[in-house]
Amino acid sequence: MTMAAIEYRTGDATAPSINGPAIIAHICNDAGRWGKGFVVAVSARWGQPEHAFRDWHRQRHANDFGLGAVQFVSVAPDLHVANMIGQHGIRTSAGNPPIRYDAIDRCLGHVADFAALSNASVHMPRIGCGLAGGTWDRIEPLINDRLSSRGITTVVYDLE
Repeated sequence: MTMAAIEYRTGDATAPSINGPAIIAHICNDAGRWGKGFVVAVSARWGQPEHAFRDWHRQRHANDFGLGAVQFVSVAPDLHVANMIGQHGIRTSAGNPPIRYDAIDRCLGHVADFAALSNASVHMPRIGCGLAGGTWDRIEPLINDRLSSRGITTVVYDLE
């Protein structure tokens, strides 16, 4: 398996600029909140990811909802949104930002498995570096370990 370097592009992560099956990956919180950050762009394009996330949270007593879990939501033929729970709550507490790197690592492992099964590329903003309070120097190695090392095409988008 050859390593696939992360490709960086300027553009909109909700509009993958690659042919074939694709997954749009983003970070969600474990508080069931949806409404700020990248999810606003996701909801502007499709309603399904938000509805599925809210249902997943509402029924959390009977499913896998929690840190490290991923929900794959089909939004078009060959296009899924991966709701990855990698943030504990929504605010910094005792000086600790809500990001949970270990949960993001587990999430990316699930995304890699799904991508490998569906021969999909993975597209994302700089996950975990906005409202979650994370740093790219901690996130990028997780992407390399989980996705790039398996030869999965991964594109990270920065808005203009």
